[in-house]
Amino acid sequence: MATAILKRTFNSLNPNDIILRSLSSHAAAAATSVAQSQPDDVPSSFTFSRDKNEDSNNTSKGSSGASDEIYIKAKKPPPSDSVTMPMSFMTGSIVGKRFYKQVTTRAADDGNGWSVMLDYRTLKTPSKRPLKCTTLALAKAIAAEWDYQLSDGIRPFTMPLMKLACTALERVPLTRPKIIENLLARFHQDLVFCRAPDDNVLTSGVHELQVKKIDPLLEWVESEFGFKPVVYSSFFGGKQEDGFVDAIKTLLKKTNDCELAAIDALASASHSLIISIAIFRGKLQIEEAIELIRLEEDMQVEKWGLVEGGHDLDVADLKVQISSAAVFLGLTKRFGNGV
Repeated sequence: MATAILKRTFNSLNPNDIILRSLSSHAAAAATSVAQSQPDDVPSSFTFSRDKNEDSNNTSKGSSGASDEIYIKAKKPPPSDSVTMPMSFMTGSIVGKRFYKQVTTRAADDGNGWSVMLDYRTLKTPSKRPLKCTTLALAKAIAAEWDYQLSDGIRPFTMPLMKLACTALERVPLTRPKIIENLLARFHQDLVFCRAPDDNVLTSGVHELQVKKIDPLLEWVESEFGFKPVVYSSFFGGKQEDGFVDAIKTLLKKTNDCELAAIDALASASHSLIISIAIFRGKLQIEEAIELIRLEEDMQVEKWGLVEGGHDLDVADLKVQISSAAVFLGLTKRFGNGV
């Protein structure tokens, strides 16, 4: 590259000047001499060649076969033993075509956890950390997501477990206090604390349904944490007792990184930390949680009808988000055999 720059500089000054042409030739020769003087055992990213096609004859260059042009060729790097997901993986955009044939799992090199293998490559997170799953069950589930990908493109939005695993490995350890703070900041406006007014003909039916479906959950919360939740019908929300908030905060602090990642994802999808904790504690199943989240909207759909391409897509998206986080929680739990 240095030689090419020198030659372009000399030629741009005056291509007819014999002195400059001589300097250009000497510069090329000097660069060649330096390249040839490098010892063989010194690693280099480039090799030097006098011709673009080393296998072709030099007859076209004259009887001497000499040329004052030097070409630098990059050496082909050795195949990598790992594959790192780009940061765009966490945003949901397509990250490229499928480049692997077989997906397998194996014990991590350090014996701590399980790895996912794309052919001979170890799968890594966007920050180039090995994707180590806490259980074999989770590793196999993530491997199934990768095996599902089509040849024309890798679609992160079809791999929610992979995304949650990356979040638990990379984001949660660095931002745990902030995640808990954000969850508690929205706690007073939790979905299950909000009630439709019972003195209005338009909302009285919703209020009755909320009492029927949500009150059993609030009774469980009171028995679990020792505080009776405050319900409200104000648009601006209400305020729970400080002791209740402290009890929830203590629970969140005791979670491991995978558990907190799942709870955060559940709360984001459901707009309810209480529903998230109920799933975490095994009080609510997936379908029960979705019913509570969509209680009012489903009642409106039943009364006014379904908007195709709107309500149906919302339901599908909610099911994916709640189900994947709940399944992720289950897959991260270690059982008697340690997997």
